[in-house]
Amino acid sequence: MRVVAGSLRGRRIESPRGNATRPTTDKVREAVFNALGSIGVVEGGRVVDLFAGTGALGIEALSRGATHCTFVERDRDALQVLRQNIAALGLQDVATIVSGDAALPVHASIECDVLLADPPYGFSAWQRLLDCIRADVVVIESDDSIGEIQGWESVRERRYGRTTVTFLRPGAGPDTGDGA
Repeated sequence: MRVVAGSLRGRRIESPRGNATRPTTDKVREAVFNALGSIGVVEGGRVVDLFAGTGALGIEALSRGATHCTFVERDRDALQVLRQNIAALGLQDVATIVSGDAALPVHASIECDVLLADPPYGFSAWQRLLDCIRADVVVIESDDSIGEIQGWESVRERRYGRTTVTFLRPGAGPDTGDGA
């Protein structure tokens, strides 16, 4: 896998062996970051890469001008590869790596401009996760549509093969029916 665009374009990103991580394809990363670029939230922005795996999403953001990225990952093998990728690409000064469960509120509540979330297949605790998020834009990769989330407005959803990418912005989300 390689960085798609920006200052690190073409540089290699290593992946751990096995299937504990789900690497984002080049095609999906390019589509996501072209969309983010069109709304101007990456360049100069602060990014959080939850369920970071190899760090490909956060590294792509840094390559495209983000000022800082916090990577959150709990898998030991993925963390080792993530640390190696950050070091090999010379990103230590603009990256923070947090070892822990990305679904815990303490990690998800880091304030940022863009939050990237690519959890393992079958993850379904979207409302619980997003209840803690303080971000201008959230990009979610999943194996299916995430549906409506209270407090968030879906502004774009696209399918790329087996991957669904959803862009969210803070908003009212679905009506709760409480008359308020």
